[in-house]
Amino acid sequence: MSLRDAVATFRGHRTPNLPLIPRRRWWFALSGFLVLLSVFGLLVIKLNLSLEFQGGAEIRYPNRAGVGVEDVRDVLRDFDRADAEIQVVGGGEISITTGSLTEEPEERDRLLEALAEQAGISPEENNTRDVGPTFGAQIGRKALQALIVFLVLVTIYIALRFEWKMAVAAQVALVHDLLITAGVYALVGREVTPATVIAILTILGYSLYDTVVIFDKIKENTESMALVARDTYSGVVNLSLNQVFMRSVNTSLSTLLPVTALLLFGGETLKDFAFALFVGVGVGTYSSIFLAAPFLAVLKEREPRLIQIRERTAARVASRSRLQAVPPSSGEGREAGEEPAAAQAPAATRSGPARPGRASPPRAKSRRKPSSKRRRR
Repeated sequence: MSLRDAVATFRGHRTPNLPLIPRRRWWFALSGFLVLLSVFGLLVIKLNLSLEFQGGAEIRYPNRAGVGVEDVRDVLRDFDRADAEIQVVGGGEISITTGSLTEEPEERDRLLEALAEQAGISPEENNTRDVGPTFGAQIGRKALQALIVFLVLVTIYIALRFEWKMAVAAQVALVHDLLITAGVYALVGREVTPATVIAILTILGYSLYDTVVIFDKIKENTESMALVARDTYSGVVNLSLNQVFMRSVNTSLSTLLPVTALLLFGGETLKDFAFALFVGVGVGTYSSIFLAAPFLAVLKEREPRLIQIRERTAARVASRSRLQAVPPSSGEGREAGEEPAAAQAPAATRSGPARPGRASPPRAKSRRKPSSKRRRR
């Protein structure tokens, strides 16, 4: 493809002709690999849950003495908290995430005094926040309820607007997006916060929007039975995907650009939200084009009516190829310079000696009319 054709395709002035449905096994294999990798990350590496989900205490205080992570860990080791998570934020603040401090108030006060003395600050400058595990459990339970209600409503809507097989294909794509987005978080070790949960629920809606646009185009094209009889259902799905391909890509790009800006230049909370959106929008666009539509084609091609259409189309293509393979009768087997039989026939009736090696054709007997005298006799 030339640069001019690529620009025309990008701007929507030219419809691409990509073999998306014929290569559906490639996309299924890629999706299966990504899902297995995500499941491995979720089961083996596991999610890095934030304080809101697993409970505990967070201590933040200024780092005026310029102490390092190991110095802080030495202090925590004296209080049997060596496994705490310690971060030096921007070089000017220390963040410590550890177990709950509400069970032993005296030990809590002694720990805060030791940390403040090490950092060269007063104990009152420590900012301590203690969160119980019930808060995270409540967030997780509400998110799960919202997810179930969302999936049920989406299934009902797509089944009524289109058909139940499209609803099944859309659900497969949504579960695919959920698993891969959560698996990416587990594999990269990024912390899962309440903002992450909100972002994941948001990207499900975006992925569904892209899938509905594609299904609407497929429904519009497959209503023409003449087109389905000519190209089969899979061929019409492939045509529909090519017609909306650049629309989906350009819509995703216009969404990813501001999300990328938030991911690079936003604050910590915005970065958590933007990272989930970035992963989810990319995976959602991929699943709508390369998973939902091909999976729908597989489901529909099992219908008896479409099986008959596919068999008739295959028979028609086979007969057409056989006709093209038969050599033409005119001029076949004729040697170079040899005249056709139609051109040779008049030459044989011309006067003159016959050509050697060729028998002259028999002359037709002439029938003379009887003379008038014979008739009178």
